[in-house]
Amino acid sequence: MPNPSLTRADFGALPDGRPVERWTLDSGGGVRADVLTYGGVLHALWVPDTTGRSASVVLGQDSVADYARSPYFGSLVGRYANRIAHGRFTLDGQDYQVPVNDRGHALHGGPDGFHHRLWEAGPADVPDGVGLALTLHSPHGDMGFPGALDVTVTYALDRAGTLRIDYTATTDRPTVVNLTNHAYFNLAGEGSGDVLGHTLALDADRYLPVSAEAIPLGDPVGVADTAFDFSVPRAIGERIGRDDPQVRAAGGYDHCWVLSPRPAHFGPARAARLEDPLSGRRLEVWTTEPGIQVYTGNTLDGSFTGRDAKPYERHGAVCLETQHLPDSPNRPGYPSTVLRPGAAYRSTTELRFPHLPQAATPRV
Repeated sequence: MPNPSLTRADFGALPDGRPVERWTLDSGGGVRADVLTYGGVLHALWVPDTTGRSASVVLGQDSVADYARSPYFGSLVGRYANRIAHGRFTLDGQDYQVPVNDRGHALHGGPDGFHHRLWEAGPADVPDGVGLALTLHSPHGDMGFPGALDVTVTYALDRAGTLRIDYTATTDRPTVVNLTNHAYFNLAGEGSGDVLGHTLALDADRYLPVSAEAIPLGDPVGVADTAFDFSVPRAIGERIGRDDPQVRAAGGYDHCWVLSPRPAHFGPARAARLEDPLSGRRLEVWTTEPGIQVYTGNTLDGSFTGRDAKPYERHGAVCLETQHLPDSPNRPGYPSTVLRPGAAYRSTTELRFPHLPQAATPRV
């Protein structure tokens, strides 16, 4: 098996002329990840199927200009992934206002969040593989958030084909932080139709019902006997057409599931299992986060296209966004997203592909 490798190439430029880079992490065993410095985007993730045929299993765009208008395809999002109601929160008695960009609420850090930033990039030392470190400085007051925030996100690809994403951040004054990657997955290959036939299982027995504007209504509720029960593998399309007011309002799934308690050692625990029965590709998502937002590409309508001009149609992918819970800064009962000086924000998510021969030995 060839050794893992990391290479760099040009990927166009921003309107102000600053160059954008594409970095390729190669496991040496068939899995490759392309990452852009614009938005920290996971541009492509090439994974063999059970016959060895390779395809990118994440939706991507052909140019920087396309990414600038895309719905967060593969982006690193922050400072606050998901929504903050009305863009307002109070921290230590001080009120803050974040620009609203989704039905009167703040989504994914506001209109100029981390998905529109140019990140600095360079090699990272990782065991048994290859790594890329992306860094970003977000000044005090950026998009209305308090505190200067220094963020490092490391993509690491090991010989078994596992892509690990480690997030760290520090601040010089109290703030709120919630980071994630917004990859859209289609295990049949991007642009290969809808994912309604994919099977999904979630290690969660509760989810957050939301308002018509996607803001949590209150405490998590049980998934038993509802369209949100993925405690065992089910086809995504099995219940997506059910006359459930939550599913109907969103046009599919766009909800946060509260994951089973994380292990005491704070290492990643399994959150989701996704499988395409036709190609045999399987994905497991492991994370240290308490929640996972599942979004079934409900607003994709063919206006975005991928490689070979393949249109991305409705339900053409599913997002599995590991994160803290939406609107946590306004919900004392939710796990806290407050970061204070002297402390470090840390989060890890792993994308594992257990169908690959080199991944046959279980990882714990």
